[in-house]
Amino acid sequence: MKELQTGYEITRKDLAKDKFLKLGAWSTPFVLPVIPAVVLFILFLVSIEPASKVVFLTLALFSLIGGFLAGLVVSGGLMMYRSRWLARVREQLAVDGIRAEELDWFRHELTAAERRSLADIETRNLLLADAFRDSLAARLTATRISKSAKQELVLIKRRQNKLKYSKSEHTADFQKELDGDFEKLTKIQKEAEDMRLEAENRMHQIETASRHGSNFSETELALKKLSARTSELPLALESARMEEEIRRELEKES
Repeated sequence: MKELQTGYEITRKDLAKDKFLKLGAWSTPFVLPVIPAVVLFILFLVSIEPASKVVFLTLALFSLIGGFLAGLVVSGGLMMYRSRWLARVREQLAVDGIRAEELDWFRHELTAAERRSLADIETRNLLLADAFRDSLAARLTATRISKSAKQELVLIKRRQNKLKYSKSEHTADFQKELDGDFEKLTKIQKEAEDMRLEAENRMHQIETASRHGSNFSETELALKKLSARTSELPLALESARMEEEIRRELEKES
């Protein structure tokens, strides 16, 4: 049984690994063919016999082409591995809510308009930019929770349909517990949607404040409330998942 994960922090090892994988994916198609090609070209230069020169030069050309193709394959593998690794890291980060300082790990989930707005606000007012990043983090958290809760609701619905045809003596108890989970997840999804709308409204307010130099005190207070909700909902969803997982094992045993 998995334990509930909370408070995952990005380490220097994570940063170094991400940098290495990114650099490796881009450089491998160019670095891999260079080494054998350089060695063969040196042999071509030091060779005395014309036939040997032709052979070494031909091999050098083929090594460039073959090495480049092999590098593309290795690069593709590194990119796929990095994509899966980043997905695991993001899931761990999102368990207790995405924080503003972790936003760079989720930039691909931002819309083009959100990225443009963030860049624009950062050039105008750093304080408002920090607030905008908080709102973006809350929006991402709420979107992820809503999506995850929706998927969990679909699974529970399927299990409820299967239980209708079950003849186990515990069927009624399981059905009642699934109904409770369905109600809990529905509530979580609704709260996540409310939080998403609240975060988006806050983002619009911050954009307006950035353009017109409005007072920031009310926005800051609202952001504190929003941040508190951001940290509560992911844990509630993870708790519901844990209960469902325990119930699944109990049902298998029975």
